[in-house]
Amino acid sequence: MKKKIALIITICVVVIGIVLGIVLTRGTSSEDTPTTVMVTRGDIVKTVLVDGSLEMPNKAYLSFGATGTVTEVLVDKGDSVVEGQVLARLDARSLELSVEVAQAQYETAQINLMKTIYPHYTKAWGADMPGVWLALDEAQDNLKQVQELLNEGKVEEAQVLLDLIEGNISKAEEKSLSRTFQLPWSVKLLELQSDIARANLESAKLNLEKAVITATFDGVVADITITEGKEISTATLATPAISLVDTSDIEMSGFIDELDIAMMELDQEVNILLDALPDEEVKGEVTFISPVGTARAGVVFYDTTITLEGPVAEIRDGMSATAEVIIERRDDVLLIPNRANQGTQENPKVLVLVDEQVEEREITLGLTDGTNAEVLSGLEEGEKVVLHASGEQPSFFFTM
Repeated sequence: MKKKIALIITICVVVIGIVLGIVLTRGTSSEDTPTTVMVTRGDIVKTVLVDGSLEMPNKAYLSFGATGTVTEVLVDKGDSVVEGQVLARLDARSLELSVEVAQAQYETAQINLMKTIYPHYTKAWGADMPGVWLALDEAQDNLKQVQELLNEGKVEEAQVLLDLIEGNISKAEEKSLSRTFQLPWSVKLLELQSDIARANLESAKLNLEKAVITATFDGVVADITITEGKEISTATLATPAISLVDTSDIEMSGFIDELDIAMMELDQEVNILLDALPDEEVKGEVTFISPVGTARAGVVFYDTTITLEGPVAEIRDGMSATAEVIIERRDDVLLIPNRANQGTQENPKVLVLVDEQVEEREITLGLTDGTNAEVLSGLEEGEKVVLHASGEQPSFFFTM
């Protein structure tokens, strides 16, 4: 009996020892040691993310406007060109000859006009000389009357006549520039021939211009599909021969979630991150927000355009990009992690470590970027606050 009692006592002692060991171990575990962070001072930025891709909107696909043989290709892919620079030419000898012939025909038509029986015909205009002389005679007579009225002291009557003289002079000028009577049919025929010759000359010059490709803006040659000696036929006129792109003008096209659209405005500052160039950060601004939404997979998105400022040389058309649109920014403010909030959104609280003791304190929070929050009151720089016990970031955020 005594042995049984001793055995029971021994078992109890062992069990008690195990339990005490577990309790002591738990009491000294790292989980009971609070994790703290220091209240710091810094900048906080609230952003909206926009995914999209880059585009160089100013592109030109240039081609010849006339058929013929390519005699010169004056640029290579990647060359920088300026507006008006000649990029390629066709064999234009026949077109140049057409211009010379048309020029000669036009000059001949003009000479024939000048040789007509109408003595005052010049540059396809007839001067009504009798009308000019009559108007000038009337003005001269009126001047004599004005002089007489002024001698008699009748200034008002003289002013009336001066106004009339001004009208007569204007009438004489008008009649000297346009005819008011019918020209002979022979002269009209020569006029028509002159007009036709001028039209043929303009057409010949235009055709000559179509045999040359020139740059329509400052840019870079992106593609060339022609070579010297290639025949340009009617069937290939519409095919682009040289492609240009303006690499200084770059935009990002993206989509804004309907939950964020209310925070977006034109001219907002943007930081652009490029997947292909992770070390490059480019600035930009919002230049367009579509008023019309597009539904995708049950979510409404709005098209937006962001114009880049000072793009780097490595940027290429079509690159994937993410834009951080700056909604609000606070500089040099007190900051704590959102995980430090032990309270609610309406009543935030933190646990502050003071002299190795933890005390609860109510605070006021302002702007948040989703990770950190601005402290408006209740804490000072350098104080230590305890992070959320679960180690998880609260699901609520604070805005101001």
